[in-house]
Amino acid sequence: MSQADKDLSLIPAPVNEAHGEAKYTERRWQGIPGIECAANGRLWAAFYSGGDNEGPDNFVALVTSMDDGRTWSDIRYVVDPPGEVRAYDPCLWHDPSGKLWLFWAQCYTWYDGRCGVWAAVCSDSGSANPVWSEPRRIADGIMMNKPTVLAGGQWLLPTAVWACNDSELNRLPDERFSNVLLSADNGASFEKIGCADIPNRHFDEHMLIERNDGSLWMLVRAFYGIGESESFDGGRTWSAGKQSSLGGPSSRFFIRRLQSERLLLVNHYQFRGRSHLTAMLSDDDGRSWHGKLVLDPRSDVSYPDGAQSADGRIYIIYDRERTQAKEILMAVFTEEDVLAGGCVTEHARLQVIVNKA
Repeated sequence: MSQADKDLSLIPAPVNEAHGEAKYTERRWQGIPGIECAANGRLWAAFYSGGDNEGPDNFVALVTSMDDGRTWSDIRYVVDPPGEVRAYDPCLWHDPSGKLWLFWAQCYTWYDGRCGVWAAVCSDSGSANPVWSEPRRIADGIMMNKPTVLAGGQWLLPTAVWACNDSELNRLPDERFSNVLLSADNGASFEKIGCADIPNRHFDEHMLIERNDGSLWMLVRAFYGIGESESFDGGRTWSAGKQSSLGGPSSRFFIRRLQSERLLLVNHYQFRGRSHLTAMLSDDDGRSWHGKLVLDPRSDVSYPDGAQSADGRIYIIYDRERTQAKEILMAVFTEEDVLAGGCVTEHARLQVIVNKA
């Protein structure tokens, strides 16, 4: 592909309303979701679809619910670049001020060696019709997992430029790692401050946790499950990557610090395949895990993302059988349910369909 072709991915693709076009209603596959909860309880979910599978026809889609996820809208908004440029790997995140960020990746064809992390923001996520800002490109690479806000207020974003065996696609040798972007001005600007090199990582898909002692813990998708690295200087330098004790298949996972200060991990616990998606809790910054609530024991369930509402409810979204069942599903639960190993609270629900193509 020529440089001119690659540069088509640098053209902004706005967040537009969907108006029932056939390409949005007659989807042949879908997956890779994200979720967020507005202050008034409105849920937003994002995923991507388009074409026969991952490729140049991909677009990002958003749906919403105002009844705690019992019913969901049809596709309300899309990010759909023209031609051979695709939008994919969306990420939804409320910043500390309450603004909702929609991040996504944009590249020419399936992968062009550079990609780009784009973002649009709305300040009225509790509305059914939020007003989205013009998109802006904030970095090379891809970011499908939520930023982390440090105790000092800085934001850290986990971005990555994929390593690739094709020399044509390896033109950013200094960026082909599990990267860390910093914003010290509430998202007005971003700079890359560091990166980790995890052996045998697989599409990175990393997440960042600030421990209680101020150190940072990076977890990274790898061929053997989950790799890890540590930073003791705010993310500027990272320890040699190694295999963690968390296991699981080569697949996206979700980890987040809850309001209680516990850590929540959602992964395929003690399974090598994409089944038995399980929620676990840690009281000691990830040294041990307990609870183990199985969210979905079926095969081909994957790619969890999550959010927590002000009342403590936890929402985990994931996909199932991207080309067969074509389902985006959700689990709603609390820490009490995880500790009990089953749904014991009033609002707990599992295998809730968010969207089915």
